[in-house]
Amino acid sequence: MKKKKNIKVALILGTRPEVIKMAPIIEKLKRHPRIHPFVIITAQHRQMLDQMLEVFSIPVYCDLNIMKRHQNLSDITIRATQKLYQLIEKVDPDIVMVQGDTTTSFIGSLVAFYGRIPVAHIEAGLRTHDKYNPYPEEINRKLISAISDLHFAPTTGSKNNLLKEGIPGNSIYVTGNTVIDALLMIVGRIRNKNRTSIRLRGVDLKRHKLILVTAHRRENWGEPLREICAALKKLVQLRSDIAIVYPVHLNPNVQIPVYKLLRNTERIILLPPVDYEEFVAYLNACYLVLTDSGGIQEEAPSLGKPVLVLRKVTERPEAVQAGAAKVIGIEKKHIVSEVLKLLNNKREYQRMAQAINPYGDGKAAKRVVEALLYYFGLRHRPPSEFTLR
Repeated sequence: MKKKKNIKVALILGTRPEVIKMAPIIEKLKRHPRIHPFVIITAQHRQMLDQMLEVFSIPVYCDLNIMKRHQNLSDITIRATQKLYQLIEKVDPDIVMVQGDTTTSFIGSLVAFYGRIPVAHIEAGLRTHDKYNPYPEEINRKLISAISDLHFAPTTGSKNNLLKEGIPGNSIYVTGNTVIDALLMIVGRIRNKNRTSIRLRGVDLKRHKLILVTAHRRENWGEPLREICAALKKLVQLRSDIAIVYPVHLNPNVQIPVYKLLRNTERIILLPPVDYEEFVAYLNACYLVLTDSGGIQEEAPSLGKPVLVLRKVTERPEAVQAGAAKVIGIEKKHIVSEVLKLLNNKREYQRMAQAINPYGDGKAAKRVVEALLYYFGLRHRPPSEFTLR
């Protein structure tokens, strides 16, 4: 790559998790005198994305506002392609940066490729090797990898996945996951505010162990989500010493069944999506986590919270291998059994709570920026890689 005096970086974001994971990188890019970041949002998710932009004070260059009611994957793909293509031609960046596995990220990388613009992929190399789990994310990741020029893998395992697919080793950097950078930023902010109490809507942490739940993934819509809700209801019936907090995703495929099945259930608190600062406060206060989210599998171990994964398979096996997480599926009986095991068995709980987080050390964004400078000839050596100590 020819050495440049200044670098124009287009960062394309569409969803809440992308903002969280890109925020530490954007902060580093803004501070560098030779880099000019352009944050472009598709608003594939509107309200939840706006929350995160405000939390992290991210300036937006252009908001494409593609979200429509009852949108499907084809709708998102068509609108994002058309609008991003025109905008990228106008901005003419030196590189396009995308994060993770969303449709926005895939289309962002595709449009960059059409314009012969290099692509950098944050959180590259995660794989389940099952194209329908998670859906459509598994295929999105593979397609982005086929297009990208720089691959920022969070772990050595992710790097190995890319190498097996023929990605050149000199284009892969093991950085750790930027979500840990973001988490530590917010934990520090909470501590600085001395925010020791959070809005728990009647839950007394002295009387109840708090279970934090998130479940929204597309492959869990329908019967799997009904099984999850039935398990939550059964748990509060069996245990008077627990309370459940569930921030419910705005998608009607999640909202409608969850509120229908769990509304007015004692000690199950259904919340609208909360901002990241408040969510981290809940995460910090809880006893354990039930989730189908990928990001929370990475975040919770940093705070010593066992994670029970509400999926059949995970593209984040490192937490499972480290003992911090366990994949338990989506059947009611298995969910109830695994939660009771952690409530009843202190040794098993401590084993998971004390596991080392394999996903990062809070320096991932620094490594990403150093690799970017190296790629453009503004740094003489590549960044040191993240390794689990």
